[in-house]
Parts: sequence; C-alpha cells; structure tokens
Amino acid sequence: MPQPASRARIRSARRLLRRKERRLAGAFLAEGPQAVREALRRPGRVLELFVTAAAAERHADLVAAHPEPRLIDEAELRALTDAVTPQGVVAVCRTDPHDADSVITADTRLLVCCARVSDPGNAGTVIRCADAFGADAVVLSAESVDPYNPKTVRASVGSLFHLPIAVDADVTDVVTAARARGLQVLAADGAGESLTALAGSGELARPTLWLFGNEAHGLSDELAGLADRVVAVPILGAAESLNLATAAAVCLYASSAALNPDA
Repeated sequence: MPQPASRARIRSARRLLRRKERRLAGAFLAEGPQAVREALRRPGRVLELFVTAAAAERHADLVAAHPEPRLIDEAELRALTDAVTPQGVVAVCRTDPHDADSVITADTRLLVCCARVSDPGNAGTVIRCADAFGADAVVLSAESVDPYNPKTVRASVGSLFHLPIAVDADVTDVVTAARARGLQVLAADGAGESLTALAGSGELARPTLWLFGNEAHGLSDELAGLADRVVAVPILGAAESLNLATAAAVCLYASSAALNPDA
C-alpha cells in the first residue's frame, strides 16, 4: 500500500495548478488513470504519483509502476485537480517542451499549428486528434493556451505524452520552416475552398502544415495570408459552423487518409 503523502508534497504539487509555477518547476499535473498510465510509459516523465485508497485498488498497475506512490484522501485529491469528478490518480510530470525548429524535419509529413488557440479543452482535443491521425508534432503559438494546463492535459487523454509539443512559437517562423522542408501550408477557415474538392484533387497527399486559429475569431487575415490555400469543411446541414476541435479532426483525418492510403 502507498505511504501517506506529506503536506509539503501536496502543497508543492498544488502550486502546479498555476502556469507561472509550472514554468518555474518544469513540471505539471496529469489527472486520471489513462493520462497517468501513458506518462508512466515514458521513462523519467512521472516525478510524483498520488492516489486515493480506492484508486490504488482499482489501478494496481499504476501503483506498481512507480517506486514511491503516495496516498491521499478525497479532500487532498480535490486540492490537486479542478476536475468535476476526479478519478483518484494524479501525477506530477516533467514537461518536455520543444521549439518549432526541432519538430519540423525533412521527414515531417503532417504538422499541426494552433495559432492563438485559447480554450484548453480545444487545445487538448486537437493534440489528441493529431496523435490519432498520425501527425508528427503539434506547435502552439506564443499567444495560445499552455499545453500543460490541467484541462488541456485532461482533454488530450494521454496523447500529450505521445508526440512532440512545441510551445511559444511564432507562426510566421513555423510557416517559413515548414515550407523550407517541403510542406504545403493549409489554413482552416469557414470561408475557404472545399476540403472535399481539395481531397479529390490529390493535393492532400503532399506533406502538410495545418494552421488552426482562435475559437472565436479564427485566423487573422495576416495569418491566413501565410497559407498556400484556405480550406473549409463543407457543412451540408443547418449548423452554422463547427467548433475548432471538430474542424481540426475532420481536416487531419482527410490529410491522414491521403497520406496513408493503405491504412
């Protein structure tokens, strides 16, 4: 059975709910068994593991995978997470930030750039979609939400640990670097040309950087102007629009299908 966590350990972990403290510590909190399980599969990523007694029984594999799991009660658990229904498992994980240059290589085939994306749930879901559809990396602009925000981590459901995440990027520099390595640049926007038509032309079989903009305002004219093409997901029903994460999922699936026709 895990040993009880000290108040000092819990206080130290709780500080990581704040972005400034995450940056200073180079660490963040991952809540829930799936996210923690994926973190534990990456050597050196999990620094602390906190579990409730009930969660320790349900997830014995997680307890066994860490050398010093710490026991917490329900009140201490609520102090470490903003989840409405926490699942009894919280890990302190080491951050692994990259810069954009390091994740854009000659072998990059599918790259995602979130430009001024502010909603943590959307950012986490885009990271999850990028992982699911085989993207090589996700880049977050300097004006975007922190990928280590607890809600972003939770929405990624462990995908944060599967692919490189570049942070604090300048979108213009990302586009320049992508083009230099042979990628086309596509911007997702409701006023663009049809994704269906583009897929039918075979253009999506080329290595691609996708630009996704802010949830409320989309991509600015300046950022959309950096793209080779502006692309829209066709809406056939009465819905006014798709939210960012849903549109990203459709776009990335279309690119993935073109790049991996035998999948």
